[in-house]
Amino acid sequence: MDDTGRALVAAAVSEAEAGTSGEIVVVLADRSDGYSDVALLWAVGAAFTAMSVFAAFPLPFLDLWDRLIGGWGHEWTTGELASMVIALGLVKFLAVLLVQQWEPLKFALIPGPAKTMRVHNQAVRQFRVGAERRTTGRTGVLIYLSMKEHRAEIVADESIAAKVAPEVWGEAMGDMLSLIRKGAVAEGLAVGVRDVGFILAQHFPRGSEDVNELPDRLIEV
Repeated sequence: MDDTGRALVAAAVSEAEAGTSGEIVVVLADRSDGYSDVALLWAVGAAFTAMSVFAAFPLPFLDLWDRLIGGWGHEWTTGELASMVIALGLVKFLAVLLVQQWEPLKFALIPGPAKTMRVHNQAVRQFRVGAERRTTGRTGVLIYLSMKEHRAEIVADESIAAKVAPEVWGEAMGDMLSLIRKGAVAEGLAVGVRDVGFILAQHFPRGSEDVNELPDRLIEV
């Protein structure tokens, strides 16, 4: 995000906090996980599938190999067959692992529930580091957006969670994502911040002695 976008989000946080004692933290992440374990699972699965197909239907593979080496028939020993199976599995494993270096394919192969769970877990981790119990009244809220997974989370401190049901954040989330889907990331975050600020102001209005306890700037990770 460029400096103009960062300034827009920071200004939205300042504006939203002007009417509430709540503190809003905004985190923008490129991704929430490397998903290397998922890539390995796909590669292992592909390798075992190829090995299983070979074991069930060996003749087409062996005939192809015979044609490649000159067309002469060959009497395959048990050891050679075992080596062929292992080699086929290894080649398949490396090939599937390699093609997943292309990130659009890699993220397309990650199951939706896995993305949702890891974005949520990372949002909670960021909240614990940047907002949880860091305000006097425990009124911190974190807005977390993970770009590669196309997912967002709103995590609230315990004082807010006791008064505001999780589904109440749905409207803020919807307004935010509707703009982000169009490519207006900064504008979407700013709208989400304003909606969250409006909700907080209803339950935690700003007091005369309230001070800004958390930074208003956009945090990028």
